[in-house]
Amino acid sequence: MTWTEIRSEAELRALIGTPLPQVRDKARPGLVESDRAWLAASPFCMLATADAEGRLDVSPKGDPAGSLVHVLDEHTIALAERPGNRRADGYLNILANPQVGLDFVIPGRGDTLRINGRGRLIAQAPFLDRMRVRGARPLLALVVEIEEVFHHCAKAFLRSRLWEPETWAPTETVPRRAVLAKQVDHDPRSEQELDDYYGPTYAERLY
Repeated sequence: MTWTEIRSEAELRALIGTPLPQVRDKARPGLVESDRAWLAASPFCMLATADAEGRLDVSPKGDPAGSLVHVLDEHTIALAERPGNRRADGYLNILANPQVGLDFVIPGRGDTLRINGRGRLIAQAPFLDRMRVRGARPLLALVVEIEEVFHHCAKAFLRSRLWEPETWAPTETVPRRAVLAKQVDHDPRSEQELDDYYGPTYAERLY
């Protein structure tokens, strides 16, 4: 079957239509009180970045609700960097291209809060001490100067049934993490060693 590729905005609009004015114009330049409440309740977000050539990365970020985001003012937020795998793909991108996109999730909610802006990596600042979790200070903070804020509707979460426990089967359809680490990541440790590593004590080493 021949593929039909869309090559222009006119072709795209002819297929999907145009947004209603309230959707088209919903982006705002800074945080309002409901945005602050959303950020305080969100324990998880996705961070999108691109390098100088436009190659993309999307990285998950998580902390307890109330600790994920530090609001500096209505136009500026900070996210903590905790110990991880040290790849720093998104942060290396930010050094080359500061534009970032963030989507903040509240468990059980279908809508999400989107923030787009410009990121900076901050190694030392007084507010880092206020971002401690379990007594651990962040390694650094991603400070985002907000350019636009808006909400995404719930359609994607409703279609995916993401919050419906009866749809969850995390180990029935794909191999467990230890098997993936061995087969795909070529980790030299044995499967038993990897099961132990990703076992109950894994959560004790988060901070």
